[in-house]
Amino acid sequence: MTETKPTRTVRRGRIFPEIQWTEEQKEQRQAEREAFRARCLPIFERLKPELIETHYNWYITIEPDSGEYFINQDEIKGALEAREKYPSRELYTFRINETGVCGTI
Repeated sequence: MTETKPTRTVRRGRIFPEIQWTEEQKEQRQAEREAFRARCLPIFERLKPELIETHYNWYITIEPDSGEYFINQDEIKGALEAREKYPSRELYTFRINETGVCGTI
């Protein structure tokens, strides 16, 4: 006897509808992100010289309103630690190196 295999319906497409942003909305969101980064950057620049010596290529997550920061070797763990303390605030993560970014283009 031969066994019959059940046929499965393959799901195609996304569960949620895709968000359609206008160019104006995209530009506004980009400007907001750049403004937020500009608020976090002075804190990072102030701490960077001493942290490069002791925590090179680690991550620093900054909450700019309080000026508090969280340092961790793992980007996700550092962000989760910051999110525990500030669940409803926006946070920004830099890599502790000369440029503050994680990779190159």
